[in-house]
Amino acid sequence: GVTVFVTLVSFALASGLGLLLAVCVLSRFVILRQMARFWIEIIRGVPMLVLLFYIAFVGAPALVAGWNAVAEPLGLDPIRTRDLSLIWRAILALTIGYSAFIAEVFRAGIQSVDSGQIEAAKALGLGPWARFRLIVLPQAFRTILPPLGNDFIALIKDSALVSVLGVADITQLGKIYAAGSFRFFETYNVVAFLYLVMTIGLSLALRRLERRLRDRRPGA
Repeated sequence: GVTVFVTLVSFALASGLGLLLAVCVLSRFVILRQMARFWIEIIRGVPMLVLLFYIAFVGAPALVAGWNAVAEPLGLDPIRTRDLSLIWRAILALTIGYSAFIAEVFRAGIQSVDSGQIEAAKALGLGPWARFRLIVLPQAFRTILPPLGNDFIALIKDSALVSVLGVADITQLGKIYAAGSFRFFETYNVVAFLYLVMTIGLSLALRRLERRLRDRRPGA
């Protein structure tokens, strides 16, 4: 349950943040483009395990200190670093880490949409938001679905890294059980099997969805 929760929440938040970053990268404002590109390159260059430790033990205390600095003048109750649970620190780290990769997926998908479609939407009088929501994003989704699915599968596997923080996911529970029972072979076989069930099941579901989307295309 913890593994599924961490994966789903992290992927949902990372997708939202990644889409925002992709829009900023493609923005006509130079400052937004450069800031988003700088963020993406920095995050992509840091190993996920290092980012996990940094967010958990550096970013979280800084976030709490910033909140308390704002809350005190407003009369709000201060919080302590330990009030921010390790599971949410892990989710925050995975969200930030994967948002950079997902942003590149969204950027490539958006740029793959034929410019003639956008010009036609402009001719019909659609505004920028309507063009993006009704024309660009639905067509880009077909393109980004395979790499987005790959990132989701990778996130399921990388969620095992949260065990280093003591979060009780599949890997951590297996580690605890193996240490107490000395049945390492059986325990880690079960752990590997559970991850395989999730990743292979998701891969099959994504392939089926891709086929359905392909069959719905005009002229397919």
